Amino acid sequence: MVLKNFDKEALLLYAVTDRAWLAGRTLAYDVEQALRGGVTMVQLREKELCYEDFLAEAFEIKALCARYGVPFIINDSVEVALACNADGIHVGQSDMEALKVRERLGPKKIVGVSAQTVEQALLAEKSGADYLGVGAVFTTSTKKDADFVTYDTLKAICAAVSIPVVAIGGIYAHNIEKLLGTGIDGVALVSSIFAENDIKQAAARMRALSERTTDARR
Repeated sequence: MVLKNFDKEALLLYAVTDRAWLAGRTLAYDVEQALRGGVTMVQLREKELCYEDFLAEAFEIKALCARYGVPFIINDSVEVALACNADGIHVGQSDMEALKVRERLGPKKIVGVSAQTVEQALLAEKSGADYLGVGAVFTTSTKKDADFVTYDTLKAICAAVSIPVVAIGGIYAHNIEKLLGTGIDGVALVSSIFAENDIKQAAARMRALSERTTDARR
């Protein structure tokens, strides 16, 4: 399948931001360290910032991603994604429907959708999603209300759709290879990159592990 908006290899190491571990540093600094370590896509996730601060931060992180040639995705906010001309957006099941998101953003932007079941995955694909984020595949501390997705369900989703799938939720160096054989195209990570003391090194380590875990589908 030829993807219209991006190469599926951009999902190999998908970093989702979280300011919980900034410890006085700027988010831009931490994101650049992750990019230097080999992150292939960045999602800016902000649940607490006001629109103006979210947008200002979006412009800053977008410029960084452009410098490294990495797609830049906004979490949830169609308004911010449009205002900063982000490469795309990621929405959950409780956010705006994928079909409406596609209508707002147009055909050339990346639309990612969270899915926990085969039915949700198929509907997202039919509604114009470019990729799926499936999880939580392991217990996660960054999203305590996340639904748990079993190995078998993850594998079934990958088999059911023709768009690429990225696994998310509680993925670390010690468990990532448990996802071997599911058919995923990459992993989306939060704390296993941004909670580490050396973000660049952590990203490089997780990229190597992701390459080993996802090679079977390539």
